[in-house]
Amino acid sequence: MPNLGTVLREEISRLSRRESRRQVNATKKTTAQHRGDIAALKRQVVQLQRQVTLLSRKLLGAPPAVSSDPTAKRVRFAAKGLRSQRKRLGLSQADLGTLLGVSAQSIYNWESESARPRDEQLAKLAALRGIGKRGAAEKLKRLVGTNGKTQRKT
Repeated sequence: MPNLGTVLREEISRLSRRESRRQVNATKKTTAQHRGDIAALKRQVVQLQRQVTLLSRKLLGAPPAVSSDPTAKRVRFAAKGLRSQRKRLGLSQADLGTLLGVSAQSIYNWESESARPRDEQLAKLAALRGIGKRGAAEKLKRLVGTNGKTQRKT
């Protein structure tokens, strides 16, 4: 005949496992539902960000705002490319710094690869890629005129 203590212990174990499984299953279901909702919200946010970017480009004609989203397309940066772009535009480091709103020392550091531009400056650099020598000179002339600084002789 089986021991009464053993039978009682096995029965209690079985009932406690059943009860805990019932409670855990309810939690698993709600967790799965929450994860699905979060994934749907993330997809919706990405879609809305794309729409805002498109609309801002179309309506404002401005470059899209720099986002902190890691999935956003990043602008590539190469020091050699910056130097060649600056030479192509016929600008000194100080002039390029004025166009980008940074110091000439920053441009020097970027070109010598001892520093890397922040995302804000990368966006400005990307915008400069689309303009030519004349456009850069006009933009620089406007900036120098509004700052009240005198233009250097070259």
